[in-house]
Amino acid sequence: MRRRQFISAVGGAAVAWPLAARGQQPVIGFLGATTPDRFAAFRQGLGEAGYVEGRNVVIEYRAAAGHYDQLPALAADLVRSQVTVIAAMDGTPSALAAKAATTTIPIVFAVGIDPVEFGLVASLNRPGGNLTGITSLNVEVEPKRLELLHELVPAAASVAVLVNPTSIIAETQSKNLQAAARTLGVQLHILHASTDSDFETVFATLAQLRVGGLVIAGDVFFNNRTEQLASLAVRHAVPTIFQFREFTAAGGLMSYGPSFTDSYHLAGVYIGRVLKGEKPADLPVQQLTKIELFINLKTAKTLGITVPIPLSGRADEVIE
Repeated sequence: MRRRQFISAVGGAAVAWPLAARGQQPVIGFLGATTPDRFAAFRQGLGEAGYVEGRNVVIEYRAAAGHYDQLPALAADLVRSQVTVIAAMDGTPSALAAKAATTTIPIVFAVGIDPVEFGLVASLNRPGGNLTGITSLNVEVEPKRLELLHELVPAAASVAVLVNPTSIIAETQSKNLQAAARTLGVQLHILHASTDSDFETVFATLAQLRVGGLVIAGDVFFNNRTEQLASLAVRHAVPTIFQFREFTAAGGLMSYGPSFTDSYHLAGVYIGRVLKGEKPADLPVQQLTKIELFINLKTAKTLGITVPIPLSGRADEVIE
C-alpha cells in the first residue's frame, strides 16, 4: 500500500532572471552522484517544465560520490564553465560548495536539513540570493529509525549507529540518537566510517560488541554505497535500518526516510522554472514531508525475526 503524499509549498512570483546562456542552449551543471531512479525522476521534472537533455538543454556532470573534499573544486569548475544553473543534488555538502562558488549563477539544491539553519537561504518562503530548492525530513527522523529497530528487535539491549565523522551534521546525528537511546533504555555505540576500507572494520567491531542492531545515519557517502552496506549487514547477520528503499530492496532489513525520488523530481521542475526566467530568490523552498517505511520479510526470516503485525501494517511496502 502507498500512503497519501503531502508536499507543502508556498507559491512564488515569477520574475525574470538573466540566464548566462540566453539565445543559446542552456547548460545545467549537475553537482553530485545519484542513483538511476532518482536521476530519472530529475529528468522527468525537467521534462514537465519543457526541457529534455540532448534536445533543448545540456547537462554537465560533476560527481564527488560522497568525497566532500572534492566538492569545492567541482563547483568552481562548473562556475568556470559558465553553466546556466547549478543543480546541487548530493545533499548539504554540494549545496554549500555551490553557494561558496558563486553568488550570481542560480542554484537549486536538494537537502535533508533545515536550509535556513545551515545558511543556504534567508528563509523558506523568501530564500533571497541565488539559491532555492527542496528540503526533506531526514535528520529529524533519525531517532525514529532507532525506535523502529527497537520495535523490531526489542530484546536488543545494545545497538550501534554508523556515522560519517566528516559530515557537518555528524555531531547533531549522534546527539539526537543518543537522546533517543536513553529514552528507550538502550545502550548506544557510535561507530565511524568515511572510506570504503572502514566498513569491514565497522562490521568486525559490531561482532565484538555483540550489538543487537545497527542504525546507518543518513549521509551522502553511505547513500552511494547502499547495496554494499545491505550486503555487509546480511553477511554479518546484523539487523540494520537505513533511510532508502534501495537498501531494503538490496536485502537490508528495513528502511525509513524521505522519498528522495520525489525530491529530485521537484528539483527538476524548479530547474526548469529557473531556465524559463524565474528568480531563485522568489521561488520558496519546497518542504517534502513524505516519509516511507519498507521492510524486507525475507531478510527478517533469515535473521530469525518475526515482524509484528502492527509494524508490517504501517509499512508502505513489505518486500517478500
